[in-house]
Amino acid sequence: MTAPTLPPAVPGERRETTRRAGRLSYYVDGRGPPFLLVHSVNAAASAYEVKPIYERLRGERRVYAPDLPGYGFSDRSARDYTMPLFVDAVRDMLDEIAADSGEGPVDVLALSLGSEFVARVAAEQPGSMRTLSLVTPTGFSRMSEGRRGAPGSTREVPGLHAIFTFPLWSKGFFNLLTSRPSIRFFLKKTFGSDRIDEGLFAYDCLTTRQPGARHAPYAFVSGRLFSSDIRSVYERLAQPVWVPHATRGDFKDFSGAGWARARANWHFEPWEAGALPQFEHPDAFAETFRRFLAAPQGFAV
Repeated sequence: MTAPTLPPAVPGERRETTRRAGRLSYYVDGRGPPFLLVHSVNAAASAYEVKPIYERLRGERRVYAPDLPGYGFSDRSARDYTMPLFVDAVRDMLDEIAADSGEGPVDVLALSLGSEFVARVAAEQPGSMRTLSLVTPTGFSRMSEGRRGAPGSTREVPGLHAIFTFPLWSKGFFNLLTSRPSIRFFLKKTFGSDRIDEGLFAYDCLTTRQPGARHAPYAFVSGRLFSSDIRSVYERLAQPVWVPHATRGDFKDFSGAGWARARANWHFEPWEAGALPQFEHPDAFAETFRRFLAAPQGFAV
């Protein structure tokens, strides 16, 4: 069966680079200070998830939006998808931005699990990022208090990846996981409402039908992309951090964020929305985001 044609996720020029993380595709548009947008990781992820922000910022910033490894137009081959690979993809994008826009710290926004990859680079290379905006990030639920594992360790469930990738049912299970009813079901859980973004739904249906689409998601569902030391990573961040987050849906638990709320550089802001407030309140989200970027040190929600 021929895969449906995948259109660009966002407007602008689509480029490719081959560095630490292999072949990485990314979109770039606009002029001004550079700004990096990193999508989440799930069964149907892509740069489309940052589209509302990308479109509203490209008139005043030079915006960069990659497809992370295993997603969109990036390399989807049957390779080892690990947390270091995704962290390397963030590093690769910073190198691309430096080559294209010049050296200097970059403003970065990341969604959900993408926040963990960005935070790890920001902690290890503090001079690389001026500000961090983490949209409904993982690692702040009630169960996150003890996430102080060994540096670089993950929450992979032993044997689970082998079960998902067993040749006899690997393709069939992924087709079931990413059927149109399943994608709509999971988006409803993400949005915490029946009112999902139909454009995102349509793109999710297309991107999950591309060759190799199952490889990265199986690493995600087996837990190998989640950091077991994320609390320690977040604690090392010294940059201004804005955290707009969900109050509806399956990703609204931020009861483990008390330690970060007490720090002057962290700014938590609950939105009357699911995990992707940029789709539900695109203009208000962009305006608040602009205020944060304009004065991150004195930002108040």
